[in-house]
Amino acid sequence: MTVITRYQDAPTKTIDVNSVTYAYRQLGPDTGTPVIFLNHLAAVLDNWDPRVVDGIAAHHRVITFDNRGVGASTGTTPKSIQAMAADAVTFIRALGLTEVDILGFSMGGMIAQVIAQEEPQLIRKLILAGTGPAGGEGIKNVTRLSHLDTVRGLLTFQDPKQFLFFTRTTKGRRAGKEFLARLKERTNNRDKAIALKSYFAQLAAIHEWGLEKPSDLSVIKVPVFVANGDNDRMVPTKNSTDLARRLPDSELVIYPDGGHGGIFQYHREFVPQALEFLGR
Repeated sequence: MTVITRYQDAPTKTIDVNSVTYAYRQLGPDTGTPVIFLNHLAAVLDNWDPRVVDGIAAHHRVITFDNRGVGASTGTTPKSIQAMAADAVTFIRALGLTEVDILGFSMGGMIAQVIAQEEPQLIRKLILAGTGPAGGEGIKNVTRLSHLDTVRGLLTFQDPKQFLFFTRTTKGRRAGKEFLARLKERTNNRDKAIALKSYFAQLAAIHEWGLEKPSDLSVIKVPVFVANGDNDRMVPTKNSTDLARRLPDSELVIYPDGGHGGIFQYHREFVPQALEFLGR
């Protein structure tokens, strides 16, 4: 069987479970514990940085997917992080997997925390990037920031992610342009953009997460690697520090002059660090 090594070559597959068709892609060696990628607000399969996916997939099977109601997956997008976590578990189990590593970015990191609390036996290791705990500082402002930077993007003919994910320094702007160019490398079989209704459901879920009472993160016993840029506007960086402090077995990396998309800006540093963490 040919091993797919590049994300841009990974075919989009589907699996049906509970009247929902989940769209997903898979690449890398078919051995060891697979790494499930959980995506950010408004993201579909094509929003993962191919340098991060390909880098991890050089040593691990990587599976990316559209959660319920997102992109090419059917059904209605839930309005809570907890329901999204339940759907992610349903998808993982439908693939016949009993133990996985999870890389959760932003909203995906929130979903990952719930899975780790609700289904601890399912997770071996956890990578939480650009994310924060329930009730974390500033998370309830994501809706306002997203709307604001979407307007900024329209007015300046730029992708809102240039503002939301990267700093406004020379280095940050350049990193943003390079990241957005990488997202266009796949030309065949691209995913459907998220529907507005699903986007607003996700915003509602993140807003509720930001208003929740802090949960007991000490119940998450698995090793956790926490990463972020030092200037995250979407999920303020102090949330990453807070996560690392409250998780019993964690390590923290903060990238200088990095924004919300720090792991994409610093993919050359992040990928080896993630691989070392997963390989221990």
